[in-house]
Amino acid sequence: MKNIRNFCIIAHIDHGKSTLADRLLQTTGTITEREMQDQALDDMDLERERGITIKSHAIQMAYKAEDGEEYVFNLIDTPGHVDFSYEVSRSIAACEGALLIVDATQGIEAQTISNLYLALEHDLEIIPILNKMDLDSADPEVVGDQIVDLIGCSMDDIIPASGKTGLGVENILEAIVAHVPAPKGDPEAPLQAMIFDSVYNPFRGIIAYYRILNGRLKKGDQVKFFATNREYEADEIGVLGMDLQPRKEMTAGNVGYIISGIKNAREVKVGDTITLKENPCQDRVKGFEDVKPMVFAGIYPVDTEDYEELRASMEKLQLNDASLVFEPESSAALGFGFRCGFLGMLHMEIIQERLEREFDMTVITTVPNVSYYAFTKDGEKHIVNNPSDLPEPNHLDHVEEPFIKAQVITKSEYIGQVMSLCIEKRGVLSNQVYLTSDRVELSFSMPLGEIVFDFYDKLKSVSRGYASFDYFPDEYKPSNLVKLDIMLNGDKVDALSALIHRDNAFNLGKKICLKLKELIPRQQFMIALQAAIGAKIIARETIKPVRKDVTAKCYGGDITRKRKLLEKQKKGKKRMRQVGNIEVPQSAFLAVLKLD
Repeated sequence: MKNIRNFCIIAHIDHGKSTLADRLLQTTGTITEREMQDQALDDMDLERERGITIKSHAIQMAYKAEDGEEYVFNLIDTPGHVDFSYEVSRSIAACEGALLIVDATQGIEAQTISNLYLALEHDLEIIPILNKMDLDSADPEVVGDQIVDLIGCSMDDIIPASGKTGLGVENILEAIVAHVPAPKGDPEAPLQAMIFDSVYNPFRGIIAYYRILNGRLKKGDQVKFFATNREYEADEIGVLGMDLQPRKEMTAGNVGYIISGIKNAREVKVGDTITLKENPCQDRVKGFEDVKPMVFAGIYPVDTEDYEELRASMEKLQLNDASLVFEPESSAALGFGFRCGFLGMLHMEIIQERLEREFDMTVITTVPNVSYYAFTKDGEKHIVNNPSDLPEPNHLDHVEEPFIKAQVITKSEYIGQVMSLCIEKRGVLSNQVYLTSDRVELSFSMPLGEIVFDFYDKLKSVSRGYASFDYFPDEYKPSNLVKLDIMLNGDKVDALSALIHRDNAFNLGKKICLKLKELIPRQQFMIALQAAIGAKIIARETIKPVRKDVTAKCYGGDITRKRKLLEKQKKGKKRMRQVGNIEVPQSAFLAVLKLD
Protein backbone atom coordinates (compact mmCIF):
# COMPACT_ATOMS: atom_id res chain seq x y z
CA MET A 1 0.00 0.00 0.00
CA LYS A 2 2.81 2.45 0.75
CA ASN A 3 3.62 2.63 -3.00
CA ILE A 4 0.08 3.49 -4.17
CA ARG A 5 -0.87 7.10 -4.94
CA ASN A 6 -4.47 8.09 -5.79
CA PHE A 7 -4.92 11.60 -7.19
CA CYS A 8 -7.18 13.63 -9.48
CA ILE A 9 -6.68 16.69 -11.67
CA ILE A 10 -8.87 19.72 -10.97
CA ALA A 11 -9.02 23.07 -12.79
CA HIS A 12 -11.29 25.61 -14.46
CA ILE A 13 -12.55 24.74 -17.96
CA ASP A 14 -9.86 24.96 -20.65
CA HIS A 15 -6.83 25.23 -18.35
CA GLY A 16 -5.18 22.18 -19.89
CA LYS A 17 -6.14 19.21 -17.64
CA SER A 18 -6.58 16.63 -20.39
CA THR A 19 -3.40 17.72 -22.24
CA LEU A 20 -1.35 17.39 -19.06
CA ALA A 21 -2.94 13.97 -18.36
CA ASP A 22 -1.81 12.92 -21.88
CA ARG A 23 1.80 13.92 -21.02
CA LEU A 24 1.69 11.99 -17.72
CA LEU A 25 0.50 8.87 -19.58
CA GLN A 26 3.26 9.25 -22.16
CA THR A 27 6.03 9.90 -19.62
CA THR A 28 5.10 6.86 -17.51
CA GLY A 29 4.88 4.69 -20.65
CA THR A 30 1.22 3.79 -19.95
CA ILE A 31 0.33 4.58 -23.53
CA THR A 32 2.50 3.85 -26.59
CA GLU A 33 3.39 6.49 -29.20
CA ARG A 34 1.21 4.60 -31.68
CA GLU A 35 -1.89 4.76 -29.45
CA MET A 36 -1.29 8.38 -28.52
CA GLN A 37 -3.86 10.97 -29.55
CA ASP A 38 -5.00 14.28 -28.06
CA GLN A 39 -7.42 13.90 -25.14
CA ALA A 40 -6.37 10.24 -24.86
CA LEU A 41 -8.66 9.59 -21.89
CA ASP A 42 -11.76 11.18 -23.42
CA ASP A 43 -13.42 8.25 -25.14
CA MET A 44 -16.64 9.95 -26.29
CA ASP A 45 -16.90 11.52 -29.78
CA LEU A 46 -18.75 14.41 -28.17
CA GLU A 47 -15.80 15.22 -25.89
CA ARG A 48 -13.42 15.34 -28.83
CA GLU A 49 -15.71 17.45 -31.00
CA ARG A 50 -16.32 20.08 -28.33
CA GLY A 51 -12.85 19.84 -26.80
CA ILE A 52 -14.28 19.42 -23.29
CA THR A 53 -14.25 16.60 -20.75
CA ILE A 54 -17.74 15.40 -19.83
CA LYS A 55 -16.92 12.26 -17.80
CA SER A 56 -14.16 11.81 -15.26
CA HIS A 57 -11.79 9.04 -16.41
CA ALA A 58 -9.76 6.78 -14.14
CA ILE A 59 -6.52 5.13 -15.29
CA GLN A 60 -3.62 3.34 -13.57
CA MET A 61 0.03 4.17 -14.33
CA ALA A 62 3.29 2.56 -13.17
CA TYR A 63 6.16 4.92 -12.33
CA LYS A 64 9.74 4.26 -11.29
CA ALA A 65 10.80 7.14 -9.04
CA GLU A 66 14.29 8.62 -8.61
CA ASP A 67 14.63 6.69 -5.32
CA GLY A 68 14.45 3.46 -7.36
CA GLU A 69 11.05 2.40 -5.96
CA GLU A 70 8.17 1.30 -8.24
CA TYR A 71 4.97 3.28 -7.62
CA VAL A 72 1.39 2.69 -8.78
CA PHE A 73 -0.50 5.89 -9.67
CA ASN A 74 -4.29 5.94 -9.98
CA LEU A 75 -5.16 9.13 -11.87
CA ILE A 76 -8.68 10.52 -12.37
CA ASP A 77 -9.01 13.29 -15.00
CA THR A 78 -12.07 15.43 -14.18
CA PRO A 79 -14.30 17.84 -16.17
CA GLY A 80 -13.87 21.60 -15.71
CA HIS A 81 -17.34 22.79 -16.67
CA VAL A 82 -19.61 23.71 -13.77
CA ASP A 83 -22.46 21.53 -15.14
CA PHE A 84 -20.34 18.45 -14.46
CA SER A 85 -19.14 19.42 -10.97
CA TYR A 86 -20.88 16.31 -9.58
CA GLU A 87 -18.33 14.22 -11.52
CA VAL A 88 -15.57 16.17 -9.78
CA SER A 89 -17.05 15.64 -6.29
CA ARG A 90 -17.19 11.87 -6.91
CA SER A 91 -13.61 11.73 -8.18
CA ILE A 92 -12.37 13.68 -5.17
CA ALA A 93 -14.06 11.19 -2.82
CA ALA A 94 -11.86 8.41 -4.29
CA CYS A 95 -8.50 10.25 -3.93
CA GLU A 96 -5.91 11.43 -1.39
CA GLY A 97 -4.37 14.17 -3.49
CA ALA A 98 -5.20 16.63 -6.26
CA LEU A 99 -3.19 18.44 -8.93
CA LEU A 100 -4.56 21.99 -9.00
CA ILE A 101 -3.84 23.30 -12.48
CA VAL A 102 -3.95 27.03 -13.19
CA ASP A 103 -3.47 28.53 -16.65
CA ALA A 104 -0.50 30.93 -16.47
CA THR A 105 -2.14 33.20 -19.07
CA GLN A 106 -5.61 33.42 -17.45
CA GLY A 107 -5.03 33.13 -13.71
CA ILE A 108 -7.43 31.72 -11.14
CA GLU A 109 -11.05 31.48 -12.25
CA ALA A 110 -14.34 30.52 -10.58
CA GLN A 111 -14.26 26.74 -11.05
CA THR A 112 -10.63 26.66 -9.86
CA ILE A 113 -11.87 28.02 -6.55
CA SER A 114 -15.03 25.92 -6.20
CA ASN A 115 -13.19 22.69 -7.16
CA LEU A 116 -10.40 23.57 -4.74
CA TYR A 117 -12.91 24.02 -1.90
CA LEU A 118 -14.39 20.60 -2.76
CA ALA A 119 -10.91 19.08 -2.50
CA LEU A 120 -10.11 20.85 0.78
CA GLU A 121 -13.38 19.62 2.34
CA HIS A 122 -12.09 16.07 1.76
CA ASP A 123 -8.63 16.97 3.23
CA LEU A 124 -6.82 16.30 -0.04
CA GLU A 125 -3.15 17.18 -0.45
CA ILE A 126 -3.00 19.95 -3.09
CA ILE A 127 -0.11 20.19 -5.57
CA PRO A 128 -0.30 23.58 -7.37
CA ILE A 129 0.82 23.62 -11.04
CA LEU A 130 1.21 26.59 -13.39
CA ASN A 131 0.32 25.27 -16.84
CA LYS A 132 0.87 26.72 -20.36
CA MET A 133 4.26 28.22 -19.41
CA ASP A 134 5.40 27.88 -23.04
CA LEU A 135 3.03 30.66 -24.18
CA ASP A 136 4.37 34.19 -24.67
CA SER A 137 1.41 35.66 -22.79
CA ALA A 138 2.11 33.60 -19.63
CA ASP A 139 2.44 35.75 -16.51
CA PRO A 140 3.88 33.41 -13.84
CA GLU A 141 4.63 36.11 -11.22
CA VAL A 142 1.10 37.53 -11.02
CA VAL A 143 -0.66 34.17 -11.30
CA GLY A 144 1.83 32.62 -8.85
CA ASP A 145 0.92 35.31 -6.28
CA GLN A 146 -2.79 34.51 -6.80
CA ILE A 147 -2.13 30.82 -6.07
CA VAL A 148 -0.07 31.69 -2.95
CA ASP A 149 -2.94 33.91 -1.70
CA LEU A 150 -5.51 31.21 -2.43
CA ILE A 151 -3.92 28.14 -0.83
CA GLY A 152 -1.22 29.65 1.36
CA CYS A 153 1.71 27.71 -0.13
CA SER A 154 5.11 29.22 -0.87
CA MET A 155 6.21 30.29 -4.37
CA ASP A 156 8.72 27.38 -4.49
CA ASP A 157 5.91 24.79 -4.11
CA ILE A 158 4.34 25.82 -7.44
CA ILE A 159 5.52 23.63 -10.33
CA PRO A 160 5.85 25.42 -13.70
CA ALA A 161 4.70 23.08 -16.48
CA SER A 162 3.41 22.86 -20.03
CA GLY A 163 1.06 20.11 -21.16
CA LYS A 164 1.95 20.90 -24.77
CA THR A 165 5.76 20.65 -24.60
CA GLY A 166 6.05 18.31 -21.61
CA LEU A 167 7.94 20.86 -19.46
CA GLY A 168 7.87 20.02 -15.73
CA VAL A 169 6.13 16.62 -16.08
CA GLU A 170 8.98 14.78 -14.29
CA ASN A 171 8.76 17.28 -11.41
CA ILE A 172 5.02 16.70 -11.14
CA LEU A 173 5.51 12.90 -10.92
CA GLU A 174 8.18 13.32 -8.23
CA ALA A 175 5.94 15.78 -6.31
CA ILE A 176 3.11 13.20 -6.36
CA VAL A 177 5.47 10.59 -4.82
CA ALA A 178 6.72 13.06 -2.21
CA HIS A 179 3.53 14.90 -1.20
CA VAL A 180 0.44 12.77 -1.90
CA PRO A 181 -0.09 10.46 1.12
CA ALA A 182 -0.35 6.70 0.57
CA PRO A 183 -3.89 5.40 1.10
CA LYS A 184 -4.83 4.40 4.65
CA GLY A 185 -6.79 1.24 5.24
CA ASP A 186 -6.53 -2.24 6.72
CA PRO A 187 -6.07 -5.05 4.15
CA GLU A 188 -7.10 -7.62 6.80
CA ALA A 189 -10.38 -5.89 7.78
CA PRO A 190 -13.75 -6.88 6.17
CA LEU A 191 -14.02 -5.64 2.56
CA GLN A 192 -15.32 -2.09 2.21
CA ALA A 193 -15.22 -0.57 -1.31
CA MET A 194 -16.99 2.53 -2.64
CA ILE A 195 -18.45 2.65 -6.17
CA PHE A 196 -17.58 6.00 -7.76
CA ASP A 197 -18.64 5.31 -11.36
CA SER A 198 -20.13 2.62 -13.61
CA VAL A 199 -20.61 1.96 -17.32
CA TYR A 200 -22.89 -0.30 -19.32
CA ASN A 201 -21.33 -2.81 -21.70
CA PRO A 202 -23.78 -4.63 -24.02
CA PHE A 203 -21.71 -7.85 -23.85
CA ARG A 204 -20.51 -7.94 -20.22
CA GLY A 205 -23.38 -6.18 -18.42
CA ILE A 206 -22.61 -3.45 -15.93
CA ILE A 207 -18.99 -2.66 -15.05
CA ALA A 208 -18.67 -0.86 -11.69
CA TYR A 209 -15.57 1.19 -10.82
CA TYR A 210 -14.67 1.24 -7.13
CA ARG A 211 -12.02 2.34 -4.64
CA ILE A 212 -11.20 -0.21 -1.90
CA LEU A 213 -10.95 1.44 1.52
CA ASN A 214 -10.43 -1.69 3.68
CA GLY A 215 -10.00 -5.41 3.08
CA ARG A 216 -9.29 -7.33 -0.11
CA LEU A 217 -11.34 -8.67 -3.03
CA LYS A 218 -10.50 -11.90 -4.86
CA LYS A 219 -11.81 -13.18 -8.16
CA GLY A 220 -14.81 -15.49 -7.59
CA ASP A 221 -15.76 -13.95 -4.19
CA GLN A 222 -19.44 -13.61 -3.31
CA VAL A 223 -20.03 -9.84 -2.95
CA LYS A 224 -22.95 -7.86 -1.58
CA PHE A 225 -24.11 -4.35 -2.56
CA PHE A 226 -25.33 -2.32 0.43
CA ALA A 227 -27.98 -0.04 -1.15
CA THR A 228 -29.85 -2.78 -3.05
CA ASN A 229 -28.95 -5.67 -0.70
CA ARG A 230 -28.25 -7.86 -3.74
CA GLU A 231 -25.53 -10.53 -3.89
CA TYR A 232 -23.34 -11.40 -6.88
CA GLU A 233 -20.24 -13.31 -7.79
CA ALA A 234 -17.12 -11.34 -8.78
CA ASP A 235 -16.63 -12.91 -12.26
CA GLU A 236 -13.78 -10.58 -13.15
CA ILE A 237 -11.90 -7.94 -11.17
CA GLY A 238 -8.94 -5.84 -12.22
CA VAL A 239 -7.39 -2.43 -12.70
CA LEU A 240 -8.15 0.31 -15.20
CA GLY A 241 -5.44 0.79 -17.80
CA MET A 242 -6.19 2.17 -21.27
CA ASP A 243 -8.39 -0.94 -21.32
CA LEU A 244 -9.49 -3.29 -18.52
CA GLN A 245 -6.61 -5.38 -17.07
CA PRO A 246 -7.81 -8.44 -15.08
CA ARG A 247 -6.18 -9.31 -11.74
CA LYS A 248 -6.61 -12.25 -9.30
CA GLU A 249 -6.79 -10.02 -6.19
CA MET A 250 -7.28 -6.35 -5.30
CA THR A 251 -6.24 -4.95 -1.92
CA ALA A 252 -7.01 -1.87 0.17
CA GLY A 253 -6.08 1.51 -1.32
CA ASN A 254 -6.47 0.41 -4.93
CA VAL A 255 -8.88 1.54 -7.64
CA GLY A 256 -10.36 -1.06 -9.98
CA TYR A 257 -13.40 -2.51 -11.70
CA ILE A 258 -15.73 -5.45 -11.07
CA ILE A 259 -17.86 -7.38 -13.59
CA SER A 260 -20.48 -9.58 -11.96
CA GLY A 261 -22.99 -10.14 -14.77
CA ILE A 262 -25.45 -7.48 -13.58
CA LYS A 263 -27.83 -6.71 -16.44
CA ASN A 264 -30.33 -4.44 -14.71
CA ALA A 265 -29.24 -0.80 -14.45
CA ARG A 266 -31.33 -0.23 -11.29
CA GLU A 267 -29.15 -2.62 -9.29
CA VAL A 268 -26.01 -0.43 -9.25
CA LYS A 269 -25.99 2.93 -7.50
CA VAL A 270 -23.04 5.31 -7.58
CA GLY A 271 -21.86 5.96 -3.99
CA ASP A 272 -22.91 2.45 -2.91
CA THR A 273 -20.62 0.19 -0.82
CA ILE A 274 -19.44 -3.27 -1.91
CA THR A 275 -18.65 -5.82 0.79
CA LEU A 276 -18.26 -9.61 1.08
CA LYS A 277 -21.26 -11.87 1.73
CA GLU A 278 -19.29 -14.08 4.19
CA ASN A 279 -17.71 -11.35 6.29
CA PRO A 280 -19.58 -8.07 5.66
CA CYS A 281 -18.43 -4.69 6.99
CA GLN A 282 -20.74 -3.05 9.54
CA ASP A 283 -21.43 0.34 7.97
CA ARG A 284 -21.50 1.82 4.51
CA VAL A 285 -18.95 4.32 3.25
CA LYS A 286 -19.97 7.94 3.67
CA GLY A 287 -19.75 8.87 0.01
CA PHE A 288 -20.65 12.16 -1.62
CA GLU A 289 -23.73 14.31 -1.23
CA ASP A 290 -26.88 13.76 -3.25
CA VAL A 291 -27.15 15.67 -6.49
CA LYS A 292 -29.25 18.87 -6.66
CA PRO A 293 -30.88 19.21 -10.10
CA MET A 294 -31.10 22.82 -11.29
CA VAL A 295 -33.18 22.42 -14.45
CA PHE A 296 -36.22 20.22 -15.06
CA ALA A 297 -37.47 19.36 -18.54
CA GLY A 298 -39.54 16.66 -20.21
CA ILE A 299 -37.87 14.22 -22.60
CA TYR A 300 -40.27 12.40 -24.95
CA PRO A 301 -39.69 9.84 -27.71
CA VAL A 302 -40.69 11.11 -31.17
CA ASP A 303 -42.47 7.78 -31.71
CA THR A 304 -44.68 6.81 -28.74
CA GLU A 305 -43.89 3.09 -29.23
CA ASP A 306 -40.26 3.79 -28.26
CA TYR A 307 -41.23 4.69 -24.67
CA GLU A 308 -39.91 1.48 -23.04
CA GLU A 309 -36.76 1.64 -25.15
CA LEU A 310 -36.22 5.24 -23.99
CA ARG A 311 -36.63 4.12 -20.36
CA ALA A 312 -33.94 1.44 -20.81
CA SER A 313 -31.63 3.96 -22.52
CA MET A 314 -32.11 6.51 -19.71
CA GLU A 315 -31.29 3.88 -17.07
CA LYS A 316 -28.09 2.90 -18.87
CA LEU A 317 -27.18 6.57 -19.23
CA GLN A 318 -27.89 7.18 -15.52
CA LEU A 319 -25.31 4.47 -14.67
CA ASN A 320 -22.68 6.50 -16.44
CA ASP A 321 -23.98 9.90 -15.34
CA ALA A 322 -25.33 9.71 -11.78
CA SER A 323 -26.40 13.37 -11.81
CA LEU A 324 -29.30 12.60 -14.18
CA VAL A 325 -32.62 12.22 -12.31
CA PHE A 326 -35.85 11.18 -14.05
CA GLU A 327 -39.43 10.03 -13.44
CA PRO A 328 -42.29 9.13 -15.87
CA GLU A 329 -44.85 11.74 -16.98
CA SER A 330 -47.33 12.20 -19.82
CA SER A 331 -48.35 15.09 -22.04
CA ALA A 332 -51.40 15.69 -24.24
CA ALA A 333 -49.39 16.53 -27.36
CA LEU A 334 -46.34 14.31 -26.88
CA GLY A 335 -47.72 11.16 -25.20
CA PHE A 336 -45.61 9.33 -22.61
CA GLY A 337 -42.14 10.46 -21.63
CA PHE A 338 -39.96 11.40 -18.67
CA ARG A 339 -39.51 14.42 -16.45
CA CYS A 340 -35.75 14.81 -16.00
CA GLY A 341 -33.62 16.85 -13.63
CA PHE A 342 -30.32 18.25 -14.97
CA LEU A 343 -27.47 20.27 -13.47
CA GLY A 344 -27.65 22.98 -16.13
CA MET A 345 -28.43 23.75 -19.76
CA LEU A 346 -25.15 22.28 -21.10
CA HIS A 347 -25.80 19.07 -19.14
CA MET A 348 -29.28 18.88 -20.69
CA GLU A 349 -27.90 19.39 -24.19
CA ILE A 350 -25.21 16.70 -23.66
CA ILE A 351 -27.75 14.16 -22.32
CA GLN A 352 -29.97 14.70 -25.34
CA GLU A 353 -27.02 14.36 -27.70
CA ARG A 354 -25.81 11.18 -25.95
CA LEU A 355 -29.29 9.62 -26.17
CA GLU A 356 -29.24 10.22 -29.92
CA ARG A 357 -25.67 9.02 -30.50
CA GLU A 358 -25.24 6.15 -28.09
CA PHE A 359 -28.77 4.71 -28.13
CA ASP A 360 -30.19 5.93 -31.48
CA MET A 361 -33.12 7.57 -29.68
CA THR A 362 -34.62 10.65 -31.34
CA VAL A 363 -36.20 12.69 -28.56
CA ILE A 364 -38.13 15.93 -28.07
CA THR A 365 -37.26 18.13 -25.09
CA THR A 366 -39.83 20.48 -23.55
CA VAL A 367 -39.22 23.94 -22.09
CA PRO A 368 -37.31 23.62 -18.78
CA ASN A 369 -39.23 24.60 -15.63
CA VAL A 370 -39.76 23.83 -11.93
CA SER A 371 -42.64 22.42 -9.80
CA TYR A 372 -45.37 24.73 -8.44
CA TYR A 373 -48.34 24.42 -6.04
CA ALA A 374 -51.73 25.52 -7.41
CA PHE A 375 -54.62 26.25 -5.00
CA THR A 376 -58.19 26.11 -6.33
CA LYS A 377 -61.14 28.14 -5.00
CA ASP A 378 -62.39 24.99 -3.20
CA GLY A 379 -59.17 25.04 -1.15
CA GLU A 380 -57.58 22.01 -2.90
CA LYS A 381 -53.82 21.96 -3.43
CA HIS A 382 -52.36 20.54 -6.68
CA ILE A 383 -48.72 19.92 -7.55
CA VAL A 384 -48.03 21.37 -11.01
CA ASN A 385 -45.03 19.79 -12.75
CA ASN A 386 -46.17 20.68 -16.21
CA PRO A 387 -47.96 23.87 -17.34
CA SER A 388 -50.77 21.71 -18.76
CA ASP A 389 -51.60 20.49 -15.19
CA LEU A 390 -52.56 24.03 -14.12
CA PRO A 391 -56.31 24.29 -13.26
CA GLU A 392 -58.47 26.53 -15.46
CA PRO A 393 -58.34 30.28 -14.56
CA ASN A 394 -62.02 30.26 -13.37
CA HIS A 395 -61.19 27.58 -10.72
CA LEU A 396 -57.74 28.87 -9.78
CA ASP A 397 -57.30 30.85 -6.57
CA HIS A 398 -53.52 31.41 -6.49
CA VAL A 399 -50.20 29.75 -7.39
CA GLU A 400 -47.19 29.34 -5.09
CA GLU A 401 -43.70 28.96 -6.50
CA PRO A 402 -40.51 27.64 -4.87
CA PHE A 403 -37.99 30.23 -3.69
CA ILE A 404 -34.32 29.61 -2.99
CA LYS A 405 -31.61 31.21 -0.90
CA ALA A 406 -28.79 31.93 -3.35
CA GLN A 407 -25.18 32.78 -2.57
CA VAL A 408 -22.98 34.40 -5.20
CA ILE A 409 -19.23 34.86 -4.57
CA THR A 410 -17.68 37.33 -6.98
CA LYS A 411 -14.90 39.87 -7.35
CA SER A 412 -15.87 43.26 -5.95
CA GLU A 413 -15.58 44.99 -9.36
CA TYR A 414 -18.54 42.96 -10.69
CA ILE A 415 -20.94 43.63 -7.79
CA GLY A 416 -23.06 46.10 -9.79
CA GLN A 417 -23.62 43.78 -12.77
CA VAL A 418 -24.34 40.75 -10.54
CA MET A 419 -26.84 42.71 -8.42
CA SER A 420 -28.72 44.10 -11.41
CA LEU A 421 -28.89 40.58 -12.94
CA CYS A 422 -30.35 39.12 -9.71
CA ILE A 423 -32.85 41.97 -9.31
CA GLU A 424 -33.91 41.53 -12.96
CA LYS A 425 -34.62 37.88 -12.06
CA ARG A 426 -36.94 39.02 -9.21
CA GLY A 427 -34.26 38.47 -6.57
CA VAL A 428 -34.14 40.35 -3.25
CA LEU A 429 -30.71 41.09 -1.74
CA SER A 430 -30.56 39.88 1.87
CA ASN A 431 -26.86 40.13 2.77
CA GLN A 432 -23.47 41.27 1.52
CA VAL A 433 -20.17 40.18 3.13
CA TYR A 434 -16.60 40.98 2.06
CA LEU A 435 -14.53 37.78 2.35
CA THR A 436 -11.28 39.54 1.36
CA SER A 437 -10.59 43.04 0.07
CA ASP A 438 -11.66 42.10 -3.47
CA ARG A 439 -13.98 39.10 -2.99
CA VAL A 440 -17.55 39.55 -1.85
CA GLU A 441 -20.39 37.15 -1.00
CA LEU A 442 -23.92 38.28 -1.93
CA SER A 443 -27.01 36.47 -0.56
CA PHE A 444 -30.34 36.68 -2.39
CA SER A 445 -33.82 35.25 -2.04
CA MET A 446 -35.13 34.52 -5.52
CA PRO A 447 -37.61 32.26 -7.39
CA LEU A 448 -36.15 28.94 -8.55
CA GLY A 449 -38.06 29.30 -11.85
CA GLU A 450 -35.95 32.33 -12.78
CA ILE A 451 -32.60 30.57 -12.46
CA VAL A 452 -33.39 27.45 -14.52
CA PHE A 453 -33.20 29.10 -17.91
CA ASP A 454 -30.05 31.03 -18.50
CA PHE A 455 -29.23 32.61 -15.12
CA TYR A 456 -26.02 30.62 -14.80
CA ASP A 457 -24.75 31.54 -18.27
CA LYS A 458 -25.58 35.22 -17.76
CA LEU A 459 -23.91 35.25 -14.34
CA LYS A 460 -20.75 33.83 -15.87
CA SER A 461 -20.76 36.40 -18.68
CA VAL A 462 -21.40 39.49 -16.50
CA SER A 463 -18.63 38.40 -14.11
CA ARG A 464 -16.24 37.12 -16.83
CA GLY A 465 -16.40 33.63 -15.33
CA TYR A 466 -15.38 34.74 -11.82
CA ALA A 467 -18.69 34.43 -9.98
CA SER A 468 -19.46 31.12 -8.34
CA PHE A 469 -23.04 30.33 -7.43
CA ASP A 470 -24.67 27.99 -4.93
CA TYR A 471 -28.22 27.72 -3.65
CA PHE A 472 -30.43 25.75 -1.32
CA PRO A 473 -34.26 25.49 -1.34
CA ASP A 474 -36.27 27.85 0.83
CA GLU A 475 -40.07 28.01 1.07
CA TYR A 476 -43.00 28.28 -1.38
CA LYS A 477 -44.45 31.79 -1.73
CA PRO A 478 -47.52 33.11 -3.64
CA SER A 479 -46.69 34.68 -7.01
CA ASN A 480 -48.59 36.30 -9.85
CA LEU A 481 -48.00 33.50 -12.36
CA VAL A 482 -49.90 32.91 -15.60
CA LYS A 483 -49.84 30.10 -18.14
CA LEU A 484 -48.53 31.23 -21.51
CA ASP A 485 -49.83 29.11 -24.43
CA ILE A 486 -48.34 29.05 -27.90
CA MET A 487 -50.84 28.34 -30.69
CA LEU A 488 -50.26 27.31 -34.31
CA ASN A 489 -53.34 28.06 -36.43
CA GLY A 490 -55.44 28.01 -33.26
CA ASP A 491 -54.09 24.68 -31.92
CA LYS A 492 -52.16 24.77 -28.65
CA VAL A 493 -48.67 23.23 -28.64
CA ASP A 494 -48.43 22.10 -25.03
CA ALA A 495 -44.70 21.32 -25.27
CA LEU A 496 -44.09 25.06 -25.69
CA SER A 497 -46.40 26.19 -22.85
CA ALA A 498 -44.75 27.87 -19.88
CA LEU A 499 -45.74 29.16 -16.46
CA ILE A 500 -44.35 32.65 -16.19
CA HIS A 501 -44.70 35.83 -14.13
CA ARG A 502 -47.38 38.10 -15.60
CA ASP A 503 -44.93 41.01 -16.03
CA ASN A 504 -42.64 38.95 -18.29
CA ALA A 505 -45.38 37.16 -20.26
CA PHE A 506 -45.78 39.71 -23.08
CA ASN A 507 -42.05 39.92 -23.84
CA LEU A 508 -41.55 36.16 -23.79
CA GLY A 509 -44.65 35.54 -25.94
CA LYS A 510 -43.43 38.04 -28.54
CA LYS A 511 -39.92 36.53 -28.58
CA ILE A 512 -41.15 32.94 -28.94
CA CYS A 513 -43.44 33.90 -31.85
CA LEU A 514 -40.58 35.71 -33.63
CA LYS A 515 -38.23 32.78 -33.08
CA LEU A 516 -40.74 30.21 -34.35
CA LYS A 517 -41.40 32.39 -37.39
CA GLU A 518 -37.70 32.03 -38.31
CA LEU A 519 -37.55 28.29 -37.67
CA ILE A 520 -40.81 26.76 -38.88
CA PRO A 521 -40.51 26.11 -42.61
CA ARG A 522 -43.00 27.94 -44.86
CA GLN A 523 -45.96 25.84 -46.04
CA GLN A 524 -48.27 26.33 -48.99
CA PHE A 525 -50.79 27.92 -46.64
CA MET A 526 -50.62 30.76 -44.12
CA ILE A 527 -49.66 29.85 -40.52
CA ALA A 528 -50.73 32.07 -37.62
CA LEU A 529 -48.40 31.90 -34.59
CA GLN A 530 -50.05 33.27 -31.45
CA ALA A 531 -49.11 33.61 -27.78
CA ALA A 532 -52.11 33.59 -25.45
CA ILE A 533 -52.93 33.88 -21.75
CA GLY A 534 -56.24 32.07 -21.34
CA ALA A 535 -58.45 33.44 -24.15
CA LYS A 536 -56.49 36.68 -24.56
CA ILE A 537 -54.01 36.80 -27.47
CA ILE A 538 -50.96 38.84 -26.44
CA ALA A 539 -48.69 38.41 -29.49
CA ARG A 540 -49.00 37.24 -33.07
CA GLU A 541 -46.74 36.56 -36.05
CA THR A 542 -47.76 35.24 -39.47
CA ILE A 543 -45.75 32.87 -41.63
CA LYS A 544 -46.57 33.81 -45.22
CA PRO A 545 -47.48 30.97 -47.59
CA VAL A 546 -45.28 29.84 -50.46
CA ARG A 547 -47.22 30.90 -53.55
CA LYS A 548 -47.07 29.94 -57.16
CA ASP A 549 -47.51 32.84 -59.57
CA VAL A 550 -50.75 31.60 -61.17
CA THR A 551 -51.20 34.81 -63.16
CA ALA A 552 -47.90 34.41 -65.02
CA LYS A 553 -49.64 33.09 -68.15
CA CYS A 554 -52.03 36.08 -68.32
CA TYR A 555 -50.58 38.89 -70.33
CA GLY A 556 -52.92 41.54 -71.64
CA GLY A 557 -56.64 40.78 -71.78
CA ASP A 558 -59.26 41.60 -69.17
CA ILE A 559 -58.44 41.88 -65.42
CA THR A 560 -61.25 39.39 -64.61
CA ARG A 561 -59.10 36.54 -66.03
CA LYS A 562 -56.45 37.23 -63.36
CA ARG A 563 -59.12 37.66 -60.65
CA LYS A 564 -60.65 34.29 -61.50
CA LEU A 565 -57.27 32.50 -61.17
CA LEU A 566 -56.42 34.26 -57.89
CA GLU A 567 -59.86 33.39 -56.40
CA LYS A 568 -59.35 29.75 -57.37
CA GLN A 569 -55.92 29.76 -55.67
CA LYS A 570 -57.37 31.42 -52.55
CA LYS A 571 -60.02 28.68 -52.18
CA GLY A 572 -57.36 25.99 -52.52
CA LYS A 573 -55.20 27.66 -49.87
CA LYS A 574 -58.18 27.89 -47.49
CA ARG A 575 -59.01 24.20 -47.93
CA MET A 576 -55.34 23.31 -47.44
CA ARG A 577 -55.19 25.30 -44.21
CA GLN A 578 -58.13 23.33 -42.79
CA VAL A 579 -56.50 19.95 -43.38
CA GLY A 580 -52.87 21.10 -43.23
CA ASN A 581 -50.60 19.69 -40.54
CA ILE A 582 -47.63 21.66 -39.22
CA GLU A 583 -44.53 19.82 -38.06
CA VAL A 584 -42.56 21.80 -35.47
CA PRO A 585 -38.87 20.94 -36.02
CA GLN A 586 -36.76 19.88 -33.01
CA SER A 587 -34.49 22.91 -33.59
CA ALA A 588 -37.49 25.17 -32.83
CA PHE A 589 -38.04 23.51 -29.42
CA LEU A 590 -34.35 23.93 -28.62
CA ALA A 591 -34.21 27.53 -29.82
CA VAL A 592 -37.10 28.49 -27.55
CA LEU A 593 -35.04 27.18 -24.60
CA LYS A 594 -32.11 29.40 -25.55
CA LEU A 595 -34.15 32.60 -25.88
CA ASP A 596 -32.39 35.50 -24.28
